Amino acid sequence: MSHSQGLTIGELEANYSLYCKALRILLKEGKNLAAIQRTVCWSRLEQLHICLPSRYKAPDYLCVVLKRDLG
Repeated sequence: MSHSQGLTIGELEANYSLYCKALRILLKEGKNLAAIQRTVCWSRLEQLHICLPSRYKAPDYLCVVLKRDLG
């Protein structure tokens, strides 16, 4: 059983900034998109976007924004 199945939306929301920080670190390290898409932070950001699309952007959009900010 995956640990993420036991997380509530509230718990995901509470850790949103951590998932974004992890995504930023992965991008800084030069990881490619395929590798990033296999991470826990990606799947949790994706879950937030699916559940609350008006509040949370898609992880691929976040990657573009974060890459631009790092660039």
